[in-house]
Amino acid sequence: MTEQQPPPRRFWLAGKRAAEQDRFFREALESRGWEEGDERHWDAAWVTGMPEHGQFRRVSPRCRINHFPGNAALTVKSRLYESLAGLMARMVDGFGAQHPLTSRLDFFPRAYVMPHDYHALQQAARDNPAQRWILKPTNASKGKGVRVLQDVGEAPLAADWLVQEYLDHPHTIRGHKYVLRLYVLIASLAPLRVYLYRQGFAKLASEPWDPDDADNPYSQLTNPDINALNTSAEVPVEFIDFDRYRAWLREQGHDDTALFARIEDLISLTAIAAVDAMRSRTAAVGADPRGCYELLGLDCLIDDTLKPWILECNLSPSLGTCAAPESGGLIEEQIKGDLVRDLIALTGLADDEADESSDPLAEAEAERARAGGFRRLLPAADPLRYLPYFSLPSEQDLALADGLAGQPMPRPRLMRRRVSEVYDDQQLALYEAATGRLYRPNDTAALIWLLATEGLEPEAIIEALGAATAETGDVDTNALGREVWSALAEWCRLGLLCQRGNEGSVLPEVDSVAGEPGANHEAQTVLLEHEERRWALEVADSASFARLQAGLWKRLSPLSREVANALPRLALLKASAGYALASDEALIASRLTLPAIAPALTEFLLRQAAEPGQPVIDAHLVVTPVGNTALCIASDAHAREAFDALSSNLDGTLSRGVRLVPEGEAVCLEPLGLPARGAGSPAAETLPVLLRKLPVWIITSAETTSATPTPLSRLDALAALLPECRTAGGEPPSADEVQVLDRWLEGTACWTIGIELTATQLDTWLDRSSEDASQPTIPADSMTAGN
Repeated sequence: MTEQQPPPRRFWLAGKRAAEQDRFFREALESRGWEEGDERHWDAAWVTGMPEHGQFRRVSPRCRINHFPGNAALTVKSRLYESLAGLMARMVDGFGAQHPLTSRLDFFPRAYVMPHDYHALQQAARDNPAQRWILKPTNASKGKGVRVLQDVGEAPLAADWLVQEYLDHPHTIRGHKYVLRLYVLIASLAPLRVYLYRQGFAKLASEPWDPDDADNPYSQLTNPDINALNTSAEVPVEFIDFDRYRAWLREQGHDDTALFARIEDLISLTAIAAVDAMRSRTAAVGADPRGCYELLGLDCLIDDTLKPWILECNLSPSLGTCAAPESGGLIEEQIKGDLVRDLIALTGLADDEADESSDPLAEAEAERARAGGFRRLLPAADPLRYLPYFSLPSEQDLALADGLAGQPMPRPRLMRRRVSEVYDDQQLALYEAATGRLYRPNDTAALIWLLATEGLEPEAIIEALGAATAETGDVDTNALGREVWSALAEWCRLGLLCQRGNEGSVLPEVDSVAGEPGANHEAQTVLLEHEERRWALEVADSASFARLQAGLWKRLSPLSREVANALPRLALLKASAGYALASDEALIASRLTLPAIAPALTEFLLRQAAEPGQPVIDAHLVVTPVGNTALCIASDAHAREAFDALSSNLDGTLSRGVRLVPEGEAVCLEPLGLPARGAGSPAAETLPVLLRKLPVWIITSAETTSATPTPLSRLDALAALLPECRTAGGEPPSADEVQVLDRWLEGTACWTIGIELTATQLDTWLDRSSEDASQPTIPADSMTAGN
């Protein structure tokens, strides 16, 4: 009788990725007799990105997938920062800000999540003017959208953006900035077991580091996908493996062992910071954590003192070969292939029988024996080095720690954090002011809470509860233990309790959240004046007031409360996303960044300056050094950016806004003298009172626009000017007002020009066209590139 063979085991490859991302996983399993399956038939899944939740409900010790639910606590940039900041706050509460355990967490740059943290970011920038900031999408990869902010006020008010302290003193290799790519494996959540692969890479920027060239991605960023685009670099993508990197450090006189010890500590603490979120989400999804593991690509920057800083943790790190063979590609391919083979061996993925030992120490030691190039970081040989950082070590964490130490480890003692206890007829409720949540534990949970906050260890709480309930009948100690550990773990996860140091800590019931800036008490009311009109302007904080002072020149002045009460009111308010500008009657503008505040108020003043039958044109009036005038209009956002950049280099003065004033059959322009972006205040005597004929320049970024001046027909000019018209009622211009604008354009020389011009060229053309409004004379030498 023929012996029946078991069906072959199957692997499933999924997600958005190139075929090379699957290569090593496929080769390793096919060599063991595995066959490729699909989303319904698999024993091992290798998914680039995150799978659907339903796939997690299939996992078991015999059916493994390469992700944990809840890994976003590490792999989304904003969530990673929240995880680490939460750990820091917990350690400050439980052990104190100066405790050596707390000091070890100084390895992540402070970050602000938009739009919620916009105001805190602006205050931080004012408190530390020398600090530079980098903008990152919270959930993008391959360096997309990353840039250094020239003006921190320009941080976007949309969700999914993070602004982080920029580390501007990097260690360099041959003058090039680099980041270390480390491969971290979370092999188990309960107990937490974390490994670091012995090999990795230093990823180099393709151009030398230049702190003053913040807009050059090839100098500032190390991502291979970005640097591969640098066609002028001899070696656009260069990887240096850790063996060569560490040898180079030693040659330079550095202690590579000390550096990597700090890196290992950083990785261990980062994993602990996210373990609660991952355990909670894994349970909520219904996944068996024994069927999950996670390979992360962790990026560290090394500063010029050889201190490592965590930048990000990447989900599904690239396993394709990025560098050219002569630039580290051959060793990169070998390392990534070995990495996957060692991962499969460590996880027991390809074993015929799953290791389901009930002894956590035996299971952990068997796993480490097949770890290959992976080095176990957690649990550490000295468990007490990391147990205090858990919000609450699980029973499995403690059992493994006991086994490794050969003796029982001290059990955690807990303390109440920033939560108030409220009683009503012996009923306990817990109020957390930071979130506004009220928790109402049942009688058993309330007793657990009271015993825990008195400093009893979990086993002592279980014993006390058992004694208290013994009179009512038999006590199921195991069930009682599960209830105690579950309640304590949930309260610790929610931040209501935390571990405390031996000396104990006492927190006030009401306190500000650690690390959050206090309220800004610099709000003030000032007088805003324009064209004999006056408003009492309430300004939210010093950051916005500084921008208004810079943007509105001398139109702001101190104001007494008595005078303010008699004036119409404007208010610049802090909002959940940036700032909002409002009057007594209506909301004028919202979602304003700091750089947008002065332009928004200027737009308000433009509309206020319009009179019935006398619309306003939002254009820049240029007065050249010889007294000639011209009107410049940027027709689109790109053109406005280009003109703003040019305006600071123009020889003349600029002001913003002109009013159309009919005078019989003629139409004149009356300058409003409002500030132009980036321009200095024009002296009042430099602005004419009324203007009749002057040339109009339409600056546009349209690809079809010539880089030399091109005449515009009157109708084309009318179409360009209409969007810039402001009326007294805020409505589109009436037919009569359009006729006024058309009458003024009659006989006016109008020109269009592309944005590929210099300030020198524009100065020359403005002067020539102003001298003869019918035909600007363009000198031949002014057309030369670079003038």
